[in-house]
Amino acid sequence: MKLLFIGDIVGRAGRQILVEQLDRLVDKYYIDLVVANGENAAAGYGLTASVLKELYSAGVHVVTSGNHIWDKKEILPLLDRDPRLLRPANYPSGLPGHGTGIFETPGGVKVGVLNLEGRVFMKNLECPFRMADSLVEELKQETNVIFVDFHAEATSEKQALGFYLDGRVSAVVGTHTHVQTADERILAQGTGYLTDVGMSGSQDAIIGNQKEPALERFLTQLPVRLEAAKKDPLLCAVLLTINEETGRCEAIERIQAAS
Repeated sequence: MKLLFIGDIVGRAGRQILVEQLDRLVDKYYIDLVVANGENAAAGYGLTASVLKELYSAGVHVVTSGNHIWDKKEILPLLDRDPRLLRPANYPSGLPGHGTGIFETPGGVKVGVLNLEGRVFMKNLECPFRMADSLVEELKQETNVIFVDFHAEATSEKQALGFYLDGRVSAVVGTHTHVQTADERILAQGTGYLTDVGMSGSQDAIIGNQKEPALERFLTQLPVRLEAAKKDPLLCAVLLTINEETGRCEAIERIQAAS
């Protein structure tokens, strides 16, 4: 089966390029399941109910997220109600939402999706490695096909989780830094790996935000408000070919698509 994972959708530009390109990519690569990180899809920060509906209408089947999922309070009730919307599993217990799900392709293949957040240069959450131990075992009760979105800052932490889960999941792909890396590979035990899938949003920007306010923040060290840029959108994604029986990744390919 083939799984397409789309990197952090940033604002209107990210949603625009998603609508423009997703159907074409699904047809070209015979995609069975589309997963996208949507934590920045609403004006660059957070997610709203209407934007989530827009992502689903464009053809996304599962939406993962990260630290910005909490930015728009109106999404919190949906975290409990919508099984297709995930937040990192290693936040403290009692918060709304869930970090895993089992989703079925049109061909009847069950796919487990696990969303985790890193701790290096980020919040002091529960250990994503130990959390993965228990949650991967739960998912394996239903399927060997397991995809992990690891929303983390540090390259070292992302690589470490890839090696830690090698042979236990189908793929570990990083999000959060918004810059697509060129280190896609299949690890020794059959797990597909990419440090960061990149973002889907404006190329004429600093990680999706308008250049001028971002530069002002760097130059003055003041808390300048950042806004999502809108020009020259680019979609960044990764295509995974996964053996339905063993769960091993058989091929991994980075994708970029512009207007």
